[in-house]
Amino acid sequence: MNRKINKMVQCAVLAALCFITFTYLQIKIPVPGGDFTSIHFGNVFLVLAALLLGGFYGGLAGAIGMTIADIMDPVYILGAPKTFVLKLCIGLIVGLIAHKSKKINESDDKKYVMKWSIIASSVAMLFNTIADPVVGYFYKLYVLGQPQEFAKALAKISAGVTFFNAVVTVIVANILFVAIRPILKKMDLLN
Repeated sequence: MNRKINKMVQCAVLAALCFITFTYLQIKIPVPGGDFTSIHFGNVFLVLAALLLGGFYGGLAGAIGMTIADIMDPVYILGAPKTFVLKLCIGLIVGLIAHKSKKINESDDKKYVMKWSIIASSVAMLFNTIADPVVGYFYKLYVLGQPQEFAKALAKISAGVTFFNAVVTVIVANILFVAIRPILKKMDLLN
């Protein structure tokens, strides 16, 4: 199979996993103003996608999967544009560090690969922990026109929830990556 088609198929499968885990494996947390934030596992497959496919396709998988999930949920539909941009950025950060800078797919040193996959996913999730509440605050305030006190309350709660999601994401995505990588490498399916 053509490498580009193979990568697009893998991207689609991982986008579906992002969608499924965000949609069905989440706990919604209500916040003042009738809004919600959530504990979810969508970012796990976003980071896994970026580690396996590289930043662009991995970020695209997460952006597409979780944006579609937002569009299909009346609670999150207005946040879909913000989701697309932030999730794409997460993938790009993972790819920039793990693939462009440290070239983990060219190494057979398991410790080196593990070290840089953890660092790449940690940096991307640190970005998300900061960017999601900050961008969310301004998005709610200036784009959606919510009162400042509601936007501020959501940003504070979102920061804590996003941090929890980030820690879980780094741990679970790297466990899955270490388990899946040798199989894909043996089948010549890594980029």
